[in-house]
Amino acid sequence: MTTTKILQINPADNVAVAIINLSKGEQFTINGTTITLTEDVPAGHKFALKDFTEGEDVIKYGYPIGHTTKAKKVGDWMNENCIKTNLAGLLEYTYNPIDVTLDIPQENLTFKGYRRKNGEVGIRNEVWIIPTVGCVNGTVNELAEALRKETGGKGVDAIVAYPHNYGCSQLGDDHENTKKILRDMVLHPNAGAVLVVGLGCENNQPEVFEQFLGEYDKERVKFIVTQKVHDEFEEGMTILRDLYAIASQDKRTDVPLSELKVGLKCGGSDGFSGITANPLLGVFSDFLIAQGGTSILTEVPEMFGAETILMNRCANTQLFDQTVHLINDFKEYFLSHGEPVGENPSPGNKAGGISTLEEKALGCTQKCGKSIVNGVLSYGERLQVKGLNLLSAPGNDLVAATALASSGSHIVLFTTGRGTPFGTYVPTMKISTNTALANNKPTWIDFNAGVIVEGESMESTCRRFIDYIIKVASGEFVNNEKKGYREIAIFKTGVTL
Repeated sequence: MTTTKILQINPADNVAVAIINLSKGEQFTINGTTITLTEDVPAGHKFALKDFTEGEDVIKYGYPIGHTTKAKKVGDWMNENCIKTNLAGLLEYTYNPIDVTLDIPQENLTFKGYRRKNGEVGIRNEVWIIPTVGCVNGTVNELAEALRKETGGKGVDAIVAYPHNYGCSQLGDDHENTKKILRDMVLHPNAGAVLVVGLGCENNQPEVFEQFLGEYDKERVKFIVTQKVHDEFEEGMTILRDLYAIASQDKRTDVPLSELKVGLKCGGSDGFSGITANPLLGVFSDFLIAQGGTSILTEVPEMFGAETILMNRCANTQLFDQTVHLINDFKEYFLSHGEPVGENPSPGNKAGGISTLEEKALGCTQKCGKSIVNGVLSYGERLQVKGLNLLSAPGNDLVAATALASSGSHIVLFTTGRGTPFGTYVPTMKISTNTALANNKPTWIDFNAGVIVEGESMESTCRRFIDYIIKVASGEFVNNEKKGYREIAIFKTGVTL
């Protein structure tokens, strides 16, 4: 049961958040001042704690989230109709490192995972069929369906084809992005076996792509070029039967939690995202890193307005410089297409109570807790160091989730206030920001963080969350896996021939 109706998140804030739907005329005492609402305020939305003049900064989470476009009175509903972003173009940044000391004990926890030949660990043991080019999408889908039917799917966690639109008619960065993401998939330890299916005349030539992989397990990764065989279906099934026989013998063993790598993502956010689910992920991320594990934060455009918080947590000047490039390179990408850097959040975000990109960013970045930044990754790059990493990718849910999986994440932890059913090629766990969503969409939502504003402590909620994460890492399916919702999306920036 909700124990409070309103929340001032930071003592410096000049707005407060409605925890439930509030009615015009309701009164609240905040910091010794009585506030009377001048209009209805929906749950998750903000109301003014003071009189605002036009152009005055609106403060939430202790930071400006934009400025007023008109004068507003104490008790007024504060939303995108009266708040505008402060974001502009490229900025120069100064490194002001902060000292971070997190007193989190080592608990020596383990999960049941798959130890691969190269020492990497997977949390799933699946057979994947990956096309080098979109021209063979029909073939890979046919092969996956036939193997599922023939085997009943027994002995492995899933048999999945991953069609996509690319691999040909691409130039420059787009072609490299496709190669990198497909390489990362082939090498991902959640796959016990992979069949790579090529056409033969595509830009992403199978022989060249095989060299691009570098070292790989030739017993568990096989190739077929469909233009070079008489019957690609029969040839493909022969190979898949052998791969399936190998993968189906794999067994789970005890693995230290320090081996776990999680991706941090949010989408369809609301006014509770920065109060419940995102802070929960932040506490969990700090805990996992304290155990020797790894978390990866992406959605670079949703760092705009909160980027200095991350920059000043960089472990050294080199990482600071890389983070500056991470931010400004994405801003240049926006500006080169004639798009504003501070574009407002989506209609769903606005309806949920988020008025500006800064407001979303200040909630978004809470997912990575307070740990030091140990690594900065370019798009398609695989993890090199443990701890907190920043990854270059856009905010789009499927593109960003695919990038997180491709960097090496075993699981994508996805917070949402609006709900979404999608999943990428690793388990994509949905954490709701509010209980109403969890109750309304139980086949989408895997864990409810809404209880944090209903009386359960963050400590208690996080302990339950840790236990659940270990269960999922040990084989328990999340909803997108139960439904078979698994897709990939590759970042595209240039022309199509």
